[in-house]
Amino acid sequence: MAGNIFGNLFRISTFGESHGVALGGVIDGCPSGLELNLEEIQYELNRRKPGQSSIVTPRNEPDKVNFLSGIFENKTTGTPIGFIVYNKDQKSDDYKHIQDIYRPSHSDFTYESKYGIRDYRGGGRSSARETICRVVAGSIAKQLIKDIKITSYVSSVGEISVKKSYQELDLSRESIEKYSIRCPDSSVAKEMIYKINKIKSKGDTIGGTITCIIENVPKGIGEPVFSKLHSELGKAMLSINAVKGFEYGSGFNGTQLTGSQHNDLFYNKSGKTKTNLSGGIQGGISNGMDIYFRIAFKPVATIMQKQKTLDKYGNFVLMEGKGRHDPCVLPRAIPIVESMTALVLADYWMYAKLSKLNR
Repeated sequence: MAGNIFGNLFRISTFGESHGVALGGVIDGCPSGLELNLEEIQYELNRRKPGQSSIVTPRNEPDKVNFLSGIFENKTTGTPIGFIVYNKDQKSDDYKHIQDIYRPSHSDFTYESKYGIRDYRGGGRSSARETICRVVAGSIAKQLIKDIKITSYVSSVGEISVKKSYQELDLSRESIEKYSIRCPDSSVAKEMIYKINKIKSKGDTIGGTITCIIENVPKGIGEPVFSKLHSELGKAMLSINAVKGFEYGSGFNGTQLTGSQHNDLFYNKSGKTKTNLSGGIQGGISNGMDIYFRIAFKPVATIMQKQKTLDKYGNFVLMEGKGRHDPCVLPRAIPIVESMTALVLADYWMYAKLSKLNR
């Protein structure tokens, strides 16, 4: 299986399955001497772990990370950082009923079509539990690029959406973490939670969007042509389970404007602009303004309702989901979005350092 490595200079390689013994990875390219706050890494994992509230899966996992190498006295040594997170609460019997059946809109069918075999227990490698490794690496990347601030929040659930711009919201950690849905708009957050619980009670699932804002990005981050900053961010976001769309800056709404309406006019000699419909990126390179983007997540494929589907023998059968699943992935996806963003920026940060050395 290819595709288990992300990044170039700051790089992560991951392994593990949802119902295997453990998941883990190796981070390569992290500079030496970086003092790590290990509690902050665990905090980010706790934001991602299951069992946090009534609107996520009740699977009970401590998700405690164990570092195996590359860190000495809380500082990076410059050698590969190995880590592992053990699975503690697998209930593989919950999946025996689908060992020969493909769940609609799930990777069951495509994995077996490609590899001729699949781990039906929780989806194996296709499970979102794989994102634990991304969060560990992304948390270290965040500490590497500590002057850059990355903030995400749930901006819509189904048809319920935050109407305020991100500039109008309190995006402090306390405000975002106040509600289990991780939406900083109190009245909207309560509507979202009610909606998810209602959908869950029917054995169904629901999707929505997450908005991410990156502040304090220096000018000049990104590479033209094939390695544009927004294309790398898009790739990172679209690699996350259940993501169906990515837009930055004005996004699709920008298509409804004319050039004179859409252009970001300069207002000072440092290059600051009056508006920021470009989303902080022009020509694939950061311009010093805030970078902001939105990611669309589909409803979770496994639902607790009977559906007609296909088995591996070509028969149409009825199946109903069992076990523990998220009715909505959005609240647990927040640290994953931030981690993937940090990994992209850490890679470009390394390129910038290398470029200065070669001048």
